[in-house]
Amino acid sequence: MRVLIILAVTFCGCFSQGDICRGTTILLPRQSSTDYMILKLTVEKPLTQLTVCLRSYTELSRQHSLFSIATPGKDNTLLIYPMPPNNISISISNEDIYFNVDPEVLDWKHTCVAWDSDTGLLELWINGKRYPRRATTIRSPIGPQMSVIVGQDQDSFGGGFDASQSFVGEMCDVNVWDTVLPPATIKGYSYFKDNMNGNVIGWKNEQYEKKGDIRVLEN
Repeated sequence: MRVLIILAVTFCGCFSQGDICRGTTILLPRQSSTDYMILKLTVEKPLTQLTVCLRSYTELSRQHSLFSIATPGKDNTLLIYPMPPNNISISISNEDIYFNVDPEVLDWKHTCVAWDSDTGLLELWINGKRYPRRATTIRSPIGPQMSVIVGQDQDSFGGGFDASQSFVGEMCDVNVWDTVLPPATIKGYSYFKDNMNGNVIGWKNEQYEKKGDIRVLEN
């Protein structure tokens, strides 16, 4: 019986990594200022609320950009910027908010950021855990004209990339909603209890354009 249990655990473990991304995974294989993905969206009015969720897998021990929204005149309208081993910066309209987080480990990570312009309330979730909420002083809605980039930090609208800030690794399930998702929903996405697809940017809809050396892998 013990042998059977061990074999079952080992068998399940063999498939755990492959099941993380159900569908399309992107690979950014090198440090560069030319490799990134443009996420396409169309919104008719500024966003007063939003939630961004994504999964990432990297060996990077330096600072890097996971997700960047720039608007004309504001490069860091929304920036998710891990600072290993145990910090992450979330920028809203060029206001930087820092979180002390659990140390990085070599594994897939599910990150969600939610923000409400009316209250300024900012939420950071990593692997289903919400860190202490913060409040931004800037309350301006985001958009409607936006440049959305995965894998690079925009220092200008749609450009100004620095290779030392680039993301290297794998990413999937990049979604954006025009609302602050409830905690139970974010936890459900984190633990694969629910299928996620954003209503502003939906990963399953393949609303993206590759730039440079990006590999698209189908799981």
